[in-house]
Parts: sequence; C-alpha cells; structure tokens
Amino acid sequence: MAVVPLKDIVQRAFDERYGVPAINIFNDLTLEAVLAGAVEANSPVIVQTSVKTVRAIGSDVLFRMWEGMTAGIEVPVTLHLDHCPDRGVITECLERGWNSVLFDASELPVEENLRQTVDVVAEARRFGAHVEGEIEAITGMEDGIGSNEEGVRQPLEVALDFIRQTGVDVFAPAIGNAHGTYKREPVLDFQRVSDIVSAHQVPIALHGGSGLSDAQFTDLIARGCAKVNISTALKVEYMRSSLDFLKRAEQTDKWDPPSLFQHVGADITDLTVSLAKQFGSAGKGW
Repeated sequence: MAVVPLKDIVQRAFDERYGVPAINIFNDLTLEAVLAGAVEANSPVIVQTSVKTVRAIGSDVLFRMWEGMTAGIEVPVTLHLDHCPDRGVITECLERGWNSVLFDASELPVEENLRQTVDVVAEARRFGAHVEGEIEAITGMEDGIGSNEEGVRQPLEVALDFIRQTGVDVFAPAIGNAHGTYKREPVLDFQRVSDIVSAHQVPIALHGGSGLSDAQFTDLIARGCAKVNISTALKVEYMRSSLDFLKRAEQTDKWDPPSLFQHVGADITDLTVSLAKQFGSAGKGW
C-alpha cells in the first residue's frame, strides 16, 4: 500500500470493528521498528509524534525520516501529530505533510475549544488532512502535555454538539482512561463510547491504552474505538530492552552499539506485531 489519509484507516476499522495501533515513536529506531512490525503483521498502523518529539528532532528531519522509511511500504500507514495545544506546531506539521493532527484544546472552555477546532479542521482540509478532537483532558502527563488531575466529563449532548459542529474525523472522549502507567485497575465508562457512537457514527480514539486488559480492549473496540493509542508501553519496552542488552554487555565486556540497536528494534517490532494481533488489525492490510 502506501501512506494514506487517517480517515481511510480508522473508518475501515470502525466499520469492521477492529482497532488500529496508534503508536508514539520518538526516534528513527522506534519509527523503523514500528513500521517493520506493521508489515510483519500485515496491519495498518498510525504512527504518532508528540510535540516534544517534533521539537526535539525537528519537523523537517522527522518528516524526511518518515518519507524515507515509508517509501514502497506494503501496508497502509499514516502520520499523526498527537496532543498538540499549539496552533503554530499544528500549522508547521500540516505544511510539512503530516496526515492528521489532534488539536488538544481540552484545557479551554468548550465554546472556545469548539471555535478553534472548527478553524483547525478548515486548515487541515486545505492540506487534505484530518483532525482528532477532544473536549475533556485525559488524565495524566504525556511528553509534558496534560494534567494529573481528572477533568470534568461533559454531558453527552455537549460532546455530540462538538462533533457535529466541528466536523472532526475522530473523537477522543474521557472514559476513566489515563496516560502513563495505571496505579490501579481503571474504572471505565464503556457505555459512554456506545452512547456517542449510537448518536453519531464517528470513530473513537482510545487514549491511555498502555496497561488496559485484553477484555477491556476487546469491549471498547467492539463499541467503536477504532484508534488505540499506545505510548507508555513502547517507552517501557525500549528502556527495558536497552537495559537488558547493556547488562549483558557489561557482563561479557562486549560493547557493540549496532547490536544494541538491532536488539531493541527487534523487541519494538515484536511489540507492534503483538498489538496488531491483540486489537484485531493483523491481516487487515490492503
């Protein structure tokens, strides 16, 4: 396949009720490994970049990495800017070629969030790109964005009015999910997903996916969570894989960076394949 619009991936997943891994990468190794995992699993994948990663690497370099690694790729892939409250960074990424953005104005009053999201959707359309929206902050910090305080959940009609008026392509509701590592079993509002989807057929983004159980994933995906965000799980795998390799290097006194990269990359690839199988997107490439 090739690089495709976000909506091509999430709409098919929504209609067929499977979830697509939306994985936050943070360097060339993780990007390459996630793409390799998608190919191995024959799965569509949404590659996500945080604002922190865009600023650290630079949008030009990051996008050239993306272009180089996706040239001739055999599965549908798309590049998404995750949780971005900065309109300037959104414009920068859309101009570079990102396929979609999450405009995170959840800290603003709903009315102002709606007004600005309408503008972002119009801007994205000029680039042939799509937009994910949210009106409630997902609990937890992710790459310096967010809050550890749980936000107030808006009434259903407020959420539906936001979706209708803004025309967002994906909606991310707060359902008791959280970014980072769960300290205890989360209490999720499964019915809220069903209520939104029943009233408006919009693909739902599930944030805070790292640490949910198989049963929770299965239930939420069946209700319409077509985009399943994974960030913390990849970071943990990256660090643990690196630590494991370095401990053995210290024991054997063999220091070979390319072997370290190969070891970590293989583990990230395996993680991606596992996620695709877990969410039902394995074998769904086209």
